[in-house]
Amino acid sequence: MRSNNRADNEIRPLSIEYHFQHQADGSVLIRMGNTHVLCAVSVEEKVPPFLIGKGKGWITAEYAMLPGSTNTRARRETNGRSGRSMEIQRLIGRSLRMMVDLAEIGERTLRVDCDVLNADGGTRTASITGASLAVRTALQGLVEKGLLAKMPALTPVAAISVGVVAGHCLLDLDYSEDSTAEVDANFVMTGDGRLIEVQGSAEGAPFAREDFNKMLDLAGHGIDKLVKLWETGQDD
Repeated sequence: MRSNNRADNEIRPLSIEYHFQHQADGSVLIRMGNTHVLCAVSVEEKVPPFLIGKGKGWITAEYAMLPGSTNTRARRETNGRSGRSMEIQRLIGRSLRMMVDLAEIGERTLRVDCDVLNADGGTRTASITGASLAVRTALQGLVEKGLLAKMPALTPVAAISVGVVAGHCLLDLDYSEDSTAEVDANFVMTGDGRLIEVQGSAEGAPFAREDFNKMLDLAGHGIDKLVKLWETGQDD
């Protein structure tokens, strides 16, 4: 039996709290089961050196597991990011840059901080889903302040995990499932079903293409659920 008596194709209980950090330019606290991530956007009126004078903006991300987020204290990365954190924050940044034509946001940087408050699997996917909504909020704020003439066209982006556990294909793995999965994959997709990134690996034995196709279909089902957040601001 899965946590919360979930069906194999069911995501964990989901909630979104907007404006969690009042002084951020945009913020979202996303809760997916017992995984809670605070995503906050800071707008900087400058771009990295390689974009100066090119009329384009930039979106970048930082990711951290806060002490107390796991069953043993997560060390603060004061002496530099771990390889895992670097890999995840690059994934988040790449995914968020697929949301918008960067020429439409002007020569400014949206810096997104994703801090994991509680970790129970799927922290990177929850970060991407929450951060995309926080970026939208920040851009809306720029329009309201008159810093952008109009709201840029945005492509909804979300992410979800899928895995094979004890021979069953499961959506949105919690830690107990992720730690015993025979196959584990993360899917980042647009709201219309296009793929942005797929990360997947087998543990112990290769898996068949038909298994991957099942996982992809299940991920699409989960993304459809998550993209409703763009329409309503809540899961249903």
